[in-house]
Amino acid sequence: MGKIVAISNQKGGVGKTTTCVNLAASMVAAKKKVLVIDLDPQGNTTTSSGLDKYFLDKTVYDILVDNVPVSEVMIENTSGGYYLIPSNSDVTACEVRLNEMFAREIKLRNALNSVKDIFDYIYIDCPPSLNILTVNAMCAADSVLIPMQCEYFSLEGITSIIDIIDKLSQMVNPNLKIEGILRTMYDNRNILARDISKELKQKFGDKVYRTVIPRNIKLAEAPSYLKPALQYDKNSVGAKAYMLLAVEILRRDELSENLKIESIEADKFKVGEK
Repeated sequence: MGKIVAISNQKGGVGKTTTCVNLAASMVAAKKKVLVIDLDPQGNTTTSSGLDKYFLDKTVYDILVDNVPVSEVMIENTSGGYYLIPSNSDVTACEVRLNEMFAREIKLRNALNSVKDIFDYIYIDCPPSLNILTVNAMCAADSVLIPMQCEYFSLEGITSIIDIIDKLSQMVNPNLKIEGILRTMYDNRNILARDISKELKQKFGDKVYRTVIPRNIKLAEAPSYLKPALQYDKNSVGAKAYMLLAVEILRRDELSENLKIESIEADKFKVGEK
């Protein structure tokens, strides 16, 4: 069964879309089958994947509002090698339409039931706000990856999104958890960045990824060439950082799976004890 991860932060400009596109491309390079869902009406993930967001036959709108099957909207040929459910400004109307519907919070979760078993990872790029689209993403997700800059206001914002995750886990998705906190646009020469990084690790421990994403011009340039950094310049510092992040995540998931197996085996052993 595929792992569904919402990539979210209510604060804009923290590298949310950059993380979604480049992490997905890195997972593909690691031989994983990946689906990316662009839930942001700005459609930046769609553009960064090599598609013209102004000329799309179908978008995530059709899935959420008109109940079109995911398989009919999903695009296979992207510049990052992953599958994509695209978005554009039409998705803005989702908020109005969904508010009129019953069980509107779980529309995406229900839609993904038909495809989640065929992917290793499903990444959802959320809008930079808490709206019905973001709630749909978190109801569908197993976990939330939070990209953030090591700045004062970003530290304030992370407390807010963690509160939201806690509330949603109590109300609609009891399995929802924090996947990890990713430090983006990181500059080790900046004293404030180092101080906030230290505070993050003290407060959240191993939820903070060891990998940091540095400020890198190639990461900033790649979207204008309609591709992830790995395809734009695989030797760039930014591309290498996201490959390291993918490796770190794969190792964590492998360890987690091994612990589950060991726990099951231990339980079986206890049952057989006399």
